[in-house]
Amino acid sequence: MLQSTLVGSLAVLSSVVTALPTWDSQAAQDAQACGQPPAVNAKSAAMMSEPPMLPEEQSEMNDGGEAQAQAQPYGGEQPAVMPQEPATPEGAMQAEAMGEGQAEAAAGAKAVYYITNSAQGNAVVALKINYDGTLSDGSTTMTGGNGAQIIDGKTGQPAATDALASQGALAVAGQMMVVVNAGSNTLTMFAIDAADPTVLSMVGEPVDTMGEFPVSVGASAALSTACVGNTGAVAGVACFTMSADTGLTATDGALRPFDLGQSTPPVGPENNVAHVLFNDDSSALLATVKGDPSKNNTGFLAAFPVAADGAVATHAVRSSPAGTAVLFGAANVPGTRHVVATDASFGVATLALTPDGTASLLNNASIPGQKATCWATLSRTTNTAFVTDVAVNSLHEFDPLTGELVAAIPDVGNGNPGMLDLATAGGFVYALAPGNSSAPGAVAVFDVGRGRGKAVAVQNFVPRVGVPNTAMSMQVSQ
Repeated sequence: MLQSTLVGSLAVLSSVVTALPTWDSQAAQDAQACGQPPAVNAKSAAMMSEPPMLPEEQSEMNDGGEAQAQAQPYGGEQPAVMPQEPATPEGAMQAEAMGEGQAEAAAGAKAVYYITNSAQGNAVVALKINYDGTLSDGSTTMTGGNGAQIIDGKTGQPAATDALASQGALAVAGQMMVVVNAGSNTLTMFAIDAADPTVLSMVGEPVDTMGEFPVSVGASAALSTACVGNTGAVAGVACFTMSADTGLTATDGALRPFDLGQSTPPVGPENNVAHVLFNDDSSALLATVKGDPSKNNTGFLAAFPVAADGAVATHAVRSSPAGTAVLFGAANVPGTRHVVATDASFGVATLALTPDGTASLLNNASIPGQKATCWATLSRTTNTAFVTDVAVNSLHEFDPLTGELVAAIPDVGNGNPGMLDLATAGGFVYALAPGNSSAPGAVAVFDVGRGRGKAVAVQNFVPRVGVPNTAMSMQVSQ
């Protein structure tokens, strides 16, 4: 992303982050923070800035005159549920070549989701997960709000990719989904159809996030609570009760503030809220906040304890674990208090949290040749984490308990310039890939069910609706 900014950041890091291996000079010259895309020509940039084609009508007026969002198939006048494509010999050969992830995919999630994040109208794109873990087209549902883009600190222009500089702009909790609308300062809730998870129905109306420029939301089915992170001029976390009947209601009316000194839209990608999520047992709400090493501003992890009655504390325990500076995406390690966290300054780490929420560094791994390792997910199939880089087309597998880099697919051969947010479903990993002048945006599919260190790329799916350069997030139905 911000190449010159991060080069300056690295100079600071070299003197304060002694626990990490040093980078060679060429790596420092190539380093960039999350969000800086490969160069594109003016024509391609103009095409990428266009919003994706969406159905002409995404809502109907009910008798009371209220807009009700409805899931629509691509192309408008088609059935609400897209029929599966007939199997082809090529598809059959591909399925036969897959590993043990197939059975797990068939028994697990049925859809993956991302948001278009368009300023002309935000939408959720739902893609079907087929029996063999591959993807096919599904539906598009308007959120009732608008997307937005951060300002690239290097160019002074809207970010050309990684538009929100965050992970988790969409969250799924049971049969409920919540989505940020950064351009409207609102949060939208949907009900997910149990029989067909590509069918979404808005519940209630979008609610104000109590701050500006929301970029990440965490949701807990156990608590029926969603908490959203704002990173604009009014920054902080606000929490809402999720009701299947009425939608979102503010739990306490309190914004848990972060003093970031930002603008709306914020300048980034540094010095921004990156990821909001509940920990593994919903006993705490976590938020990663990126620092800016070039300004001697260290990032931190904020932990808000959850009381016995389910109330999220209004004050957080903040930690800046030794050896970290630009904490970004995070993933819970099941059965522990640990979280895997990416750090764009070196790679990936595991943070150990005490019962009161204080975080310390358990282990870390520097990723060779990385430029912007920012997103993380954890597979319960392999008990390992997978991380992505927006500027390097690679998938790295990491053992959160030992700190070992288990394996890497340094170039998956699909032509993608890099990958953003990612999620796991059964024995598969799904990663959002922004496009450029030579490759359209896509969702990359990896079979990780063959075992640790044996991940293989099995599909690079280009949805009919497209993956615009503003697209964010990747989640799966439960």
